[in-house]
Amino acid sequence: MSHQATNLHAREARSDWIRLRTLIILRWLAISGQVCTVIFAVYYLELAIPFRLCLLVITASVLFNLLATFVLPSNKRLSEREAMMSLLFDLGQLVILLYLTGGLNNPFVLLILAPVTIAATALTLYATLVLSMTAIILISILSFYYIPLTTLSGDILELPKIFIGGMWVALAIGILFLASYARRVTAEMFSMSQALSATQMALAREYQLTALGGVVAAAAHEMGTPLATIKLVSSELESELEQYPELQEDALLIKQQAERLGHILNDMGRTGKDDLLLKHAPITEVVREAAEPHENRGKELIFLTNKQIGNAYVQNTPMVPRHPEIIHGLRNLVQNAVDFSNAVVLIDVTWDDTSIRIMVGDDGSGYPVDLLDRIGDPFISKRKKYTPRDHAFTDYQGMGLGLFIAKTLLERSGAELTFTNAAPNPLPQKPGHDLPDPRITGAIVGVKWKREELEKDLEIVREALGPNQQFENLS
Repeated sequence: MSHQATNLHAREARSDWIRLRTLIILRWLAISGQVCTVIFAVYYLELAIPFRLCLLVITASVLFNLLATFVLPSNKRLSEREAMMSLLFDLGQLVILLYLTGGLNNPFVLLILAPVTIAATALTLYATLVLSMTAIILISILSFYYIPLTTLSGDILELPKIFIGGMWVALAIGILFLASYARRVTAEMFSMSQALSATQMALAREYQLTALGGVVAAAAHEMGTPLATIKLVSSELESELEQYPELQEDALLIKQQAERLGHILNDMGRTGKDDLLLKHAPITEVVREAAEPHENRGKELIFLTNKQIGNAYVQNTPMVPRHPEIIHGLRNLVQNAVDFSNAVVLIDVTWDDTSIRIMVGDDGSGYPVDLLDRIGDPFISKRKKYTPRDHAFTDYQGMGLGLFIAKTLLERSGAELTFTNAAPNPLPQKPGHDLPDPRITGAIVGVKWKREELEKDLEIVREALGPNQQFENLS
């Protein structure tokens, strides 16, 4: 994830959101409603409002819409400034109509909330503040200056002052509340959308890497016999051509290049295979595969298997699918622990007849207590990060996308995740090994699956094991 993604709600990220066509359609709807309301007020309610002035104000909105329709392409996306000026025009036009028709005595004054809400959902904080403050100033003016509503008989239709004051307070609170609420909800939706896009990209990359490794591994498997034949024949030629040094060198070169090709294919095929049997692996091997890229980053990774430290063999180890969701999700959890640990990361794998559990803990400073309930959400967060060079903890800012991606992918596989801080209890001392006895006092992530869910298709694979499947085109 690039550095530009650290602030999803920056001006650049939220510009060019509104299409001109959208505002044009909304304005035509507003114009239709205004015309119908004015005609209804004059001919049915028999109110003595300045009819021609009202039609003039509505005509200005019509001309503005026609100009935008014929001069600019309808699929144009407005910049922030253009959208803000368009909404300011709509707000001003509405306020003038309200001035001509009773000010805050007019029940349609509620429509002032519309431009502010649109700005809060589609524009930046600056534009939202401009629209909100302008709306509050205009309704303040309307509370004192307006043309009263009168009937044809001369009766003035006006609310008591206390109701006018209450209406102003209600509108001001409504503007601020709706702007804040709409912006908050939209911001969260936008953050979630960006985070889900990142998750899909990460999952697609993991699928491609797994499939690509499978192609190479399958090629290495199929080419194994020809390569072995070449090496065998070249070895025999090398021994039989002792009297011909030049030909013997050629045979030796053929043997060396065949061996080199075999090593290259083996190295390239380490990331994955398409052998149907290897679509499942012991849970301990899946965890080690996920943690492998972070084993040489200067931190010590301690693996526990049912409370046994190291590579001890454990009977009845569960076989689980080697799905990219599981591998990539666990890899993100290990990466996060390595990033924030001082020296040690603990990965504890346990299981019983009903569940499979993985705990990833570190000896860092843990999650900030005030953010524990938000861990796993794609929001900007801070966590203390240890810097060995300075021997101090510094605030580390991040989007939390790594944990969000891990949480999303693992939950997709049926796992339940918990995020906590460790109690300062040391690991159990194991006699006869040289590993240190660290104190895991930092963050702890727990992952739990129902065992039957992970193993439900294992018997099918064992019974229906057939030839290796063809890979689909990755392009």
